[in-house]
Amino acid sequence: MALCNGDTKLDISGEPKDALCDYEGAVVILDAGAQYGKVIDRRVRELFVQSEILPLETPAFAIREQGFRAIIISGGPNSVYAEDAPWFDPAIFTIGKPVLGICYGMQMMNKVFGGTVHRKSVREDGVFSIGMDNSCSLFRGLQKEEMVLLTHGDSVDKVADGFKVVAQSGNIIAGIANEQKKLYGTQFHPEVDLTERGMDMLRNFLFEIAGCTSNFTVQNRQLACLREISEKVDKSKVLVLLSGGVDSTVCTALLNKALNQDQVIAVHIDNGFMRKRESQSVEEALTKLGIKLKVVNAAHTFYNGTTTLPISEEDRTPRKRISKTLNMTTNPEEKRKIIGDTFVKVANEVIGEMNLKPEEVYLAQGTLRPDLIESASHLASGKAEVIKTHHNDTELIRKLRDEGKVIEPLKDFHKDEVRALGRELGLPEEIVSRHPFPGPGLAIRVICADEPYICKDFAETNNILKIITDFSASVKKPHTLLQRVKSCISDEEEEKLMQITSLHSLNAFLLPIKTVGVQGDSRSYSYVCGLTSKEAPHWESLMFLARLIPRICHSINRVVYVFGSHVKEPPTDITPTFLTTGVLSTLRQADFVAHSILRESGYSSKISQMPIILVPLHFDRDPLQKQPSCRRSVVIRTFITSDFMTGIPATPDNHIPEEVVLKMVSEIKKIPGISRVMYDLTSKPPGTTEWE
Repeated sequence: MALCNGDTKLDISGEPKDALCDYEGAVVILDAGAQYGKVIDRRVRELFVQSEILPLETPAFAIREQGFRAIIISGGPNSVYAEDAPWFDPAIFTIGKPVLGICYGMQMMNKVFGGTVHRKSVREDGVFSIGMDNSCSLFRGLQKEEMVLLTHGDSVDKVADGFKVVAQSGNIIAGIANEQKKLYGTQFHPEVDLTERGMDMLRNFLFEIAGCTSNFTVQNRQLACLREISEKVDKSKVLVLLSGGVDSTVCTALLNKALNQDQVIAVHIDNGFMRKRESQSVEEALTKLGIKLKVVNAAHTFYNGTTTLPISEEDRTPRKRISKTLNMTTNPEEKRKIIGDTFVKVANEVIGEMNLKPEEVYLAQGTLRPDLIESASHLASGKAEVIKTHHNDTELIRKLRDEGKVIEPLKDFHKDEVRALGRELGLPEEIVSRHPFPGPGLAIRVICADEPYICKDFAETNNILKIITDFSASVKKPHTLLQRVKSCISDEEEEKLMQITSLHSLNAFLLPIKTVGVQGDSRSYSYVCGLTSKEAPHWESLMFLARLIPRICHSINRVVYVFGSHVKEPPTDITPTFLTTGVLSTLRQADFVAHSILRESGYSSKISQMPIILVPLHFDRDPLQKQPSCRRSVVIRTFITSDFMTGIPATPDNHIPEEVVLKMVSEIKKIPGISRVMYDLTSKPPGTTEWE
């Protein structure tokens, strides 16, 4: 996000806080609470156009008086007809500025000019091929069919007067335009990687339609970070919690450059959830960089950690309850909050041991923009829904932030920008290009559960899955659920589904566990669907089904392929699983095996991240023998992305050799207590990178 002279922001009253602020030729992004709001800003910056993110309610006169050249309205989780729909100034559409409304922004625009929006029975969450009118200025130079990301439940019904439909996804309106007024709306997200020609659309809007100038470069961001650190810290000391990942290492390198060495206290807290030999390698790598590191073994403290939580989700009073200890907690949000708060408690103990006064010490973190967006922090977005609480954005961290005691020099950076900054600071490539590893570590890669997740829609959803994977036979015997499936797919997709289910013997079923996802800019906490086949996996067909299934079944946000023989009896119970040392040792070994094989293959750099997840599922038990569930299974979650806000799984034999994946599977299967190995086929959205 652009800051005038590095530290001055726009005042939405219309008065600039600094006379040197100049937004002539810049774009204002009005934030309606989209998970991808910050990505819009980043994409605009990639085209060297200055941008500023402001609240949706910013008055039109403030935008006009500050000289912004164009307006982009982000998506958001609300409905334009909801009683609590965010307020905005409708004059933003009539002050003569070109406007691009994305998703919710398009629906706002359509409603203001007399069109209608309603909730359709069909949600769209995923990548779709849509038809485009490439005579429209926004789509000039594009094909008549393009792949785009759609995530919405509400759709435009009646198009506003003066507007025409310029893009369609089947019967759903995906784009509208009033060329004369330079007003454009897209139901899809042009800002994300999954929309293949999205940057061309933004380029058309910024330069051809709005006439912006591409003279905004960000070469001075490092200097701005250094200045911010030195001004805020002055002569105080800073405690930085170092995981050894790229974010915290770059943060520490900035602190070392901005301050005297004796002001920076670098601490690596081994929380008991690190990878195999991780703490040792972190200490060695950082010592080579000249960073003095204090290593604290706090595994016992974390296992037995607690925090305070609201009495219940419905309780709006300030009353609190003490959580269970972490090693007895199954709720992923509670796990993250306990871990985040325990980090701060351990940090305070370190401060005490060093005879420092807490009020004279700042806490530094390598928090990134996507962390704050997914946690719905007001620093990134005032209206975003919580997708998951990040360990570095808990209630306790927010309290310290409010007191001005937290230093977060990377809070406006995305992952790729942090890597670039790391190279600029002279950090070695093996640290800069490391796969991200979350602060809570393996704790959020164990799906903890003490009972199966089976809701009232379990049986019906399983029936729909049977219709999908046996579609070629199902069409011969009409069923009401068949009509539901057909209403959610296009003629082209129906033809492809017929072909796939005719050629391959597939089975799909629900697994009695749930994982976190993001659907329609909101968090979903939903079922996982398992796919199995009688023959070797045909990856292209499996990826097609993984895109289709969550769109048809909204209670599913993740699809996995189950390696091994055809699953005859899917598990309907679980192996009770908590964060115990035995469970963590099993996952630690599976993670070590999988990453060693990926590294040896030379394909580590092709994959952005590869979480290995332990799930409480024991397959291949004879239900007649009533054998108890005592084993667990492992999921390989490959992820390819440039922005870490959206991404795709690696397709075997396309992005990564199939033999590399199969070697991981066979080696993981040798670990005692492992039932089956699965491969996550899900894009983000609807699934997040991590499972919790």
